[in-house]
Amino acid sequence: MSDILIVDDEKDIRELISEILIDEGFSTRLASNSVECLKQISSARPSLLILDIWLKDSNMDGIDILKKVKIDYPQVPVVIISGHGNIEIAVSAIKQGAYDFIEKPFNIEQLLVVVRRAMETSSLRQENKELKQKDEVECELKGESIIFRNFVSSLDKVSKVNSRVLISGSSGTGKEMSARYIHDNSKQAAGNFIVINCSVSDYDELDRILFGVENGEGLQEVGALENANGGTIYLDEVAEMPLELQGKLLKFLVEKTVIRRGSKKKLGVDLRVISSTNTNLSEKIKSRKFREDLFHRLSVVTLKIPNLNDRIDDIPILAKFFVEKLSSINGLAKREFTDGALTFLQGMDWPGNIRQLKNIIERALILGNPLNKISADELMLNEAKVENNKEKTYLIPSELAGLSLRDAREMFERDYLTLQINRFGGNISKTAAFVEMERSALHRKLKSLGINSGQKN
Repeated sequence: MSDILIVDDEKDIRELISEILIDEGFSTRLASNSVECLKQISSARPSLLILDIWLKDSNMDGIDILKKVKIDYPQVPVVIISGHGNIEIAVSAIKQGAYDFIEKPFNIEQLLVVVRRAMETSSLRQENKELKQKDEVECELKGESIIFRNFVSSLDKVSKVNSRVLISGSSGTGKEMSARYIHDNSKQAAGNFIVINCSVSDYDELDRILFGVENGEGLQEVGALENANGGTIYLDEVAEMPLELQGKLLKFLVEKTVIRRGSKKKLGVDLRVISSTNTNLSEKIKSRKFREDLFHRLSVVTLKIPNLNDRIDDIPILAKFFVEKLSSINGLAKREFTDGALTFLQGMDWPGNIRQLKNIIERALILGNPLNKISADELMLNEAKVENNKEKTYLIPSELAGLSLRDAREMFERDYLTLQINRFGGNISKTAAFVEMERSALHRKLKSLGINSGQKN
């Protein structure tokens, strides 16, 4: 049942609208002024706000309330009503973010049409947001390798508690998606998930974004910490936060209160804090670029997300998923991979991790022949163009012209078998089956080439 907050200084009007909406299956709450209105919204966010412009004996009129709601709760649709309506007021309300404007005395059918339309629009936006987040999470959290399953298991464990989490990992590994996964599976899931890029070097800008601003004339800008109340704030690349702001963040974590810039009033905030870094925080602490006391506050639980190079068994799963996703989004033909293409991908170096893999697949879908399977040659060519003659990112070398046939063959065999051993996680039986050799013969070959197999069966 949808919850609608009705704000009007006339009791008869509020109750009339309420009765009409209740008869249509909606639930309602009532307020007569700005204080009651904001208190109601703060206690529980409504699905829709019906707001009168002229509010007698109120600190704020309807337009002022509208402005504040659109800043603090942008997802809440607002329908403005007024008995003194004119074109200028209606235009002003729409410009400030109102969904629609209804003039008193209103027609009941007109009111219901606007309410239903506003509710449907709001619902669709929320569904699209949730689907987008789910899609992104699934994208990053696909894999069956042991190291990855163990990581997801850790995410599941921390999702059940409210402890602060610090996620470390290289760029492109999916740190934000891991944070979203924790949020979506936690008790804060119904609240906002706010992402803050802490690499903003300007202290004033990041302070404003986090803590908000207020001046003596009543104008205010709500910060991310307040907006995340009841939900989760994700501090991306927290190691890059300006040192002078780290102390302010530490104070917030201790006191759980926010003081907007220009104000002395403390505002209580209850939220979960998840942070991430792609750098060594211990080194940052040693060089006095990151506060050790803040580190201990943020890292109640620390998780290390594995690099793609450490989970190459997952590459075929991710590659096929990206084909499905990207072809659907971009209207491109779905293409399969040759066995050689998947082997090539598993033999590459992945400094850009999952993001790099996604880009390679997307280029192949856009530039390749939609009637053919994606081949190793196609991937190799596209990667070579992107690398622009830089050091190759795949393991099998092509510069064999200066070697004798014997040496070239030995180099090829060493690199090829190293690739396959890595591909199958050191499993000799699987490697032997794929390269079509007896296990004993493969052992001898590996020994003669000086390859350490790890001796997994």
